[in-house]
Amino acid sequence: MNAIDPDLHQVMAAIGRRARAAAATLAFAPTEAKNLALIAAADAVLAGSEAILAANAEDIAAAKERGISPAFLDRLTLTEARIAAIAAGLRDIAALPDPVGAVMASWTRPNGLEISRVRTPLGVIGVIFESRPNVTADAGALTLKSGNAVILRGGSDSARSSRAIHAGLLAGLEAAGLPADAIQLVPTTDRAAVGEMLRGLDGNIDVIVPRGGKTLVARVEEEARVPVFAHLEGICHTYVDKGAELVMAVNVVVNAKMRRPGVCGATETLLLHRDVVATHLKPIADALIARGCEIRGDDTVRRLIPEAIPATEEDWRTEYEAPILSVKVVDDVGAAIAHINRYGSHHTEAILSENEANIARFFTETDSAILILNASTQYADGGEFGFGGEIGIATGKFHARGPVGLEQLCSFKYLVRGNGQTRP
Repeated sequence: MNAIDPDLHQVMAAIGRRARAAAATLAFAPTEAKNLALIAAADAVLAGSEAILAANAEDIAAAKERGISPAFLDRLTLTEARIAAIAAGLRDIAALPDPVGAVMASWTRPNGLEISRVRTPLGVIGVIFESRPNVTADAGALTLKSGNAVILRGGSDSARSSRAIHAGLLAGLEAAGLPADAIQLVPTTDRAAVGEMLRGLDGNIDVIVPRGGKTLVARVEEEARVPVFAHLEGICHTYVDKGAELVMAVNVVVNAKMRRPGVCGATETLLLHRDVVATHLKPIADALIARGCEIRGDDTVRRLIPEAIPATEEDWRTEYEAPILSVKVVDDVGAAIAHINRYGSHHTEAILSENEANIARFFTETDSAILILNASTQYADGGEFGFGGEIGIATGKFHARGPVGLEQLCSFKYLVRGNGQTRP
């Protein structure tokens, strides 16, 4: 197939129409039915774990033949523990309050009109993702609970794994008597299907969420004719302030970089206040190097850390997605903020500090979606926020920002109650 193949266009248009019809049903589906579907899906995923692992093994074998990176392999790989976590995530979302119909605010006007703002589903969500098969479950569950239909287009690398997980979601929908078209998986890995989704499937997609690398997200943001919830890169920073506790700084920085170097919340640049260089730099660097991390530093860092290689201007702008960390010494919190606002991607930044004035300034002046005090940037995750999971991270400034969970997948409407008022 190619980008103008009429058969592909018809297939994708039909998917869009079915999703719109399913969304109309889901918008009014009882909470009990949605929860039943999620719990049944969790049971089906666990029961099908052997089939999911077998499918994943085929995906991994094919990916290794293409010479994938370790970070890519980590994102693609499923284990029994990760499948159990997928099932637990489905149950967690079932246990969350239903956002649909929730009153966000209410007030009474002097003329007696009673006004309330109430959450409503967005409609049909298009999710385009690459190597993470768990996105199939996360996106399917979050959209279902928030009353939306979803169209999932996974990458060829995770196609078998995604289909196996999707089968569990369909079993859940069937058990609850909800339409199977509520969670659709695009049946082709043809890249032209992405273009069809970005054009909106004849007006049937309300928002696109890309989950993948810079190339995918850049294409989505450039070509999409519907709104997009996305982040282009995860260039995250950790700033070690003057007076930061040493043991905490070592532990947090190592976790922020090395827990999973390939996730979007991994710290890519470490900034240190000049006054803690003598006490903090070497212990932090030694701990990172012991874990296999490459250090790319400025002149001060290289003088004190023999293993460090020179950092270039490009390093400050790079999301490594690998065990590589750029390290820079700054004069104060203002310089750290300036560096972050210049080179960052508005994703997640952390400050390690005990200085309340510096903390307040960092939180006020740093222009990113998620700001963290004295903890790892790898907490930039919807599940860790208590959202039960996330459909993605949004770094824009409209509607959704940060982890996109149930509430962010809803819009709202105003309900106005009167008793005969007329406007003069």
